[in-house]
Amino acid sequence: MSRSITLRTHTASWPIRGSFRISRGSKSAAEVVIAELFEEGVRGRGECVPYARYDESLESVTAQLESLVPAFEAGEITDNQEIRQALPAGAARNALDCAFWDLEAKKSGTTVWTLCGLEEPEAVTTAYTLSLDTADAMGHAASNNAARPLLKLKLAGEGDLERVRAVRANAPDSRLIVDANEGWTVEDYHALVDELAALQVFMIEQPFPAGEDASLRNLPRPVRICADESCHDTASLPELGGKYDMVNIKLDKTGGLTEALELRQKARAEGYEIMVGCMLASSLAMAPALLLAQGAEIVDLDGPLLLSQDCSPGLIFEGSRILPPSHALWG
Repeated sequence: MSRSITLRTHTASWPIRGSFRISRGSKSAAEVVIAELFEEGVRGRGECVPYARYDESLESVTAQLESLVPAFEAGEITDNQEIRQALPAGAARNALDCAFWDLEAKKSGTTVWTLCGLEEPEAVTTAYTLSLDTADAMGHAASNNAARPLLKLKLAGEGDLERVRAVRANAPDSRLIVDANEGWTVEDYHALVDELAALQVFMIEQPFPAGEDASLRNLPRPVRICADESCHDTASLPELGGKYDMVNIKLDKTGGLTEALELRQKARAEGYEIMVGCMLASSLAMAPALLLAQGAEIVDLDGPLLLSQDCSPGLIFEGSRILPPSHALWG
């Protein structure tokens, strides 16, 4: 029997506690698009973050989703594979793919991890992000969060060594990872990498711009290098060889959980360690990523911790530990 699923979309703005700054700019709110699928009185939801770095906006993502309303109502889109054919990898497909998984789980009275053939998820420990700032300010933020086991530092190039030193001095027991957000030059890398290794930095995320990272093949790597902007989906993997040790899998890049699970499997098979990251969003966006984060070397799903208001119900955080999502939230 054919299916007729109703698709609705709306936007939401989740205020950030203070502000959030990276090398490309700052923001005071997480602007998201939420997709809702309705069938026989059951609702499935997914949340995505349009990202200007990838030429996305609230308007463009909403338009992508709304263009599919007739196809859903005509019964032309009935499963996740058809969603993958209808939309390219990106934020719009992520919201729709996650909404479809949520709908299927709720209709069948089971869970998304069961439908995916996965083990029941366990709690994971997330990184906590320190926004880009002066060395003194980042050191103060580190002192306030020194009990957290994993801190992620947003960096930019000039002054980065002082920033990391200040954080290490104020959080001596925390594991540190750093994210340059494509903001370094090769000269920055040479000046910093050995010093960062001495400061026991565990990983450096995306030091160079995507498409301008070939030099990594010829540079020493005393610290793990992780691909973020250089790795979107499974099609990205052939370009990463010899440049990266880890890949950062984000649902908004892969276009949903379906592709993300495939990317995790293929990346593991090619010898990459796994980081599961997020854009700045609410617990609704984090919940599907918790399935992906099981067994990952680095989990960075702290979006709700950086907000002054989250969706309800939201994820439960015990310090830096995230408990699996409730059925009412997602999945």
